[in-house]
This record gives sequence, C-alpha cells and structure tokens, in this order.
Amino acid sequence: MSALVLHAVGDARCESIPVPQLQPGTARVRIGFCGVCGSDIPRTFVKGTYSFPTVCGHEFAGVVDAVADDVTDFAAGDHVAVFPLLWCGKCAACEEGRYVMCHDYDYLGSRSDGAFAEYVVAPRENLMRVPDGVSLEEAAMTEPAAVALHAVRRGAVTLGQTAAVFGAGPIGLMVAQWCRALGATRVIVFDIRPEALEMAKSLGFDDAYDSRSIDAVEKVNELTAGQGAHVCIESAGVSITFTQAVAATRRCGRMVILGNPAGDVTLPAALISQAMRREIDLIGTWNSEYSAAGNDDDWHDVLRGMADGTLDLKPLITHRVPLAESFDALKMMRDGSEFYGKVLIQPG
Repeated sequence: MSALVLHAVGDARCESIPVPQLQPGTARVRIGFCGVCGSDIPRTFVKGTYSFPTVCGHEFAGVVDAVADDVTDFAAGDHVAVFPLLWCGKCAACEEGRYVMCHDYDYLGSRSDGAFAEYVVAPRENLMRVPDGVSLEEAAMTEPAAVALHAVRRGAVTLGQTAAVFGAGPIGLMVAQWCRALGATRVIVFDIRPEALEMAKSLGFDDAYDSRSIDAVEKVNELTAGQGAHVCIESAGVSITFTQAVAATRRCGRMVILGNPAGDVTLPAALISQAMRREIDLIGTWNSEYSAAGNDDDWHDVLRGMADGTLDLKPLITHRVPLAESFDALKMMRDGSEFYGKVLIQPG
C-alpha cells in the first residue's frame, strides 16, 4: 500500500509498504480521510516520533476492509471512526475506564503506524460506527472535535455563561461551537488571521476579533460589564494568548489550557497575584473521554452532534490533499505559506 513514511526528522517519503495484517480482535480499515493535527507538524519537522520509520496520522475515518475471525459486530463495508489511543487494559486508569490516563499506552500515528496511508489495523474496541448522513470527511474530524468537547467540559461551560476562545484554528472553532451548544450566551473568539476570523463569523460567531488591532482583555471586559469571561479557553499554544486568557477570566472563573505550547510561558508576577486574588481555576485538558462499552462519552456525543447538526465541520476544511502530495501539505502548514483550516489527506 502507499503511505507517507517518516524516516527521520524532516525526512518523509511517499512509498510502498506492506498492508498491515489482521490480528485477533482487530479490523483493517481502508482510510477515507485523515486530518493533519497541529501536533503532526513538530512531530514531522522538529521532535520526531518514538522510533523510525513511522507512519503518522491519528485523526481518521474510513471503511472496514476486513475483520479478524473473532470480530462479529463489524463487517466489511462499515463506515467507522477510530479512537487512536491503544490502552494497556491493566493499569489502574484502564480499570476505571479512563483510557486517556493509561500508564502504558500505545498510539496510532505516533508510537505505532497511523493513517497517512491506505490502511490501518486497529482493535475492534477502538471502532465506532459513523451515523447515517455523516460523511467520512466529517467523521475524520471526530478526534479533534472530541478533544474540543472534552476541553469545554473541563471548563464546565453551562447555560448563560460567557466563554472566550483564544485561537480560531480548527479546534478553537470546534470549541466555540461546543460552548454555544452547551448553552453559553456569548462566545468571544480571538485570532490574528483575517481568514480565521471570517470563518468564525461564517459559523455565526459575530464576536470575533483581531487581537492585533484591539486589546483582547479589554474587549472581554467591555462585553461583560467589566466582569470577565466565566470560561477562557486557550487553544493557540502561544505565550501571549495564555497570558490574555488568564487575565480575561472573571472571579472564580476557569481558564482551560488546551493549545500545545510552542515555547515557555512566563506570567508576570502581578498577573499571578490577580489570578490568586480572583481565585481562578487553571485547568489542564488532554485528549478526550472514550468508552469501549458504548457508554456516553466525548466520541459518541461528537458523532451525534455531527448527525443532528449541532456541529458544522465541513466549513473548516480548506484543503483535501491526495497522499502523493501530503508532504508538500505538511511543509505548507509548517511554513504558513498560505492560510489553512482543516487539512485532510485522502489516501484513495
């Protein structure tokens, strides 16, 4: 099969590798679309993966190609999204069903081969059926949409509150949609890219502002009668937005750390004193909740949200790229040579 294989930092080649073979309890999925996560860029060009060669790509959906003999509840032709974290099933976190807190996990696309390829093999427990009416393009965004939902839930966004989102990339705009869906009366979005702000406005977020031309903290205070936002979610991963998000959080509010940091963040002593005096909560978030038993979780709720129209994800897609051109797309994202929202690789 064809795959984009990372041989070393900055050395990715589209080449032919063996089709992955079924193991007991697994299914082979023919990839429809795989999204490029922001983390795939430093993974490819700066940090590398846990070993080489590696096939990256962990945001994907596709069609079941074949199943192992002991898999009876999925069959060839089923449309599925795939939870990419492979939990150990033995640690204390796994015993509680908190798979994202697994002490000894594997991961498709970083520790094991992922979906910048034509096929992936995954455990049956990691597969979820895509609802009728949801395209494979949308289903490929289940993972980032679940990460966004998890962050909003960590921030405890509820009816009538004001939420501020710092960073209007794909996950930031998913966060904004979830804040609205969970009842936030006002959702304020900040970015420095005009195209991202226009995308936010096209999704119905009229309070979308360029933080280069206005003071983001002053704008939040202006829109909240000087109180600040109940919840601020930092989704850009840069020092200035982290600082703004802390400063814009109201008394007893929550600031959620979602964006992977691009570098060290230093907070002024005066701002730390303000955060202490206001008793704000700084909340970390990582990945999303997934239930192998089919219980309510972030992933099931995302797929339901796609099916019922709560989430509008197709407008986020700016690039659909064949596998042969995927490395060029990653370099474009690294260099920022053109505006991009969600970039999807289409192996077929």
